[in-house]
Amino acid sequence: MSATDLVERVRALRGMNRLLPALDGLPPAFLVGGAVRDLLLASETVDLDVAIEGDARAAARELAERLDGEVVEHERFGTATVQAGDLALDLATTRREHYVEPGALPEVEPAGLSEDLGRRDFTINAMALGLSGESLGTLEDPHGGREDLADGVIRVLHGRSFVDDPTRLLRALRYEARFDFHMDEQTERLAREAAAGAGFSTVSGPRVRDELLDLMREPGAPAAVGRMRELSLDRALHEELHADPELVAGAQLASAETGADPVLAGLAALVSSNPRALGEWLEDLHLGRRETDAVARAAVKGPQLASTLSEELNPSAIHALLSCEPSEALAVALANRAPADPVLRYLADLRDIRLEITGDDLIQAGVPESPALGRALSETLRRKLDGEVSGRDEELRLALSIARAEDA
Repeated sequence: MSATDLVERVRALRGMNRLLPALDGLPPAFLVGGAVRDLLLASETVDLDVAIEGDARAAARELAERLDGEVVEHERFGTATVQAGDLALDLATTRREHYVEPGALPEVEPAGLSEDLGRRDFTINAMALGLSGESLGTLEDPHGGREDLADGVIRVLHGRSFVDDPTRLLRALRYEARFDFHMDEQTERLAREAAAGAGFSTVSGPRVRDELLDLMREPGAPAAVGRMRELSLDRALHEELHADPELVAGAQLASAETGADPVLAGLAALVSSNPRALGEWLEDLHLGRRETDAVARAAVKGPQLASTLSEELNPSAIHALLSCEPSEALAVALANRAPADPVLRYLADLRDIRLEITGDDLIQAGVPESPALGRALSETLRRKLDGEVSGRDEELRLALSIARAEDA
């Protein structure tokens, strides 16, 4: 790709027709990170990350004013986010980093662009494109990222990369799967060493969560899970985690039929290797209460349902088994080779069946409030599911007879 092509591709990015003139007179600005990688790959660029050789927060304030937008500043890392209509970008002061201890968030201080690129995770993310004046479209590539892109290689910039930030291990798998790339020999060796060492124990659960969920969102997530197992990164996450790429693939594929969240279903498939032992680890990820409960329940119930469901079950039995389960449990059950017909029948025909009567109807007919009232409604629903009752009048007669028989 020629320099002219690079300039044209930069100009074609969404919002650049507004951003480039607004950068005039500000400190040197560079497009960095994944945006450069994606531009060189002719892929869609989603996030615009801009490095400023100077005060990024001051530049962001000026840009927001010029673009009639808004700015949010983040003091610790000298970063800011500018939103102006459909243009959104993150700005950061070019900096160097120092890790006080493995897995800790880095200490940062301003530095030039070269040092800023040298602190990044992989060579393919350590490139920059000029956005200011005559440097527009000029590629800065001190670590051979463009060549690695051409060769399909994921390469770290230094030997302590995975020690400084173990979440890069998951990111490497994600990039391998997304781009069909591979780690070079030294990077893979470092990944295996990191997995055999402290692993992910030096980083917080939320940081692991963010990278793990990003991995699960990839269309090639099962391939990444396969590599996770191959490199023993599953055991580095937790000694009882046994990554099964086929199970993850099955759960995510079944999500389309069950309405499950494919990310949560994939995570549940991972955790299902030993949900009891992995419960605390799952809690440490801090997914959110609903998501944690859905994953934990699916990890336990999915394999159980696979062994319980059968083609011979009547509709009420299918409903009883599945009605209290999250969609992710159904996806994991199908991934574990549960018979598909009962699950699909429940989803298509049984899930939304309700009685036309309520407990108030029974009370108005003279049935006192008691556990018998609930049992009468449950039994009436069971018979309705099995086709023995239809219509409000039949439901009411049956429920009343059951409730009165119990009270007799």
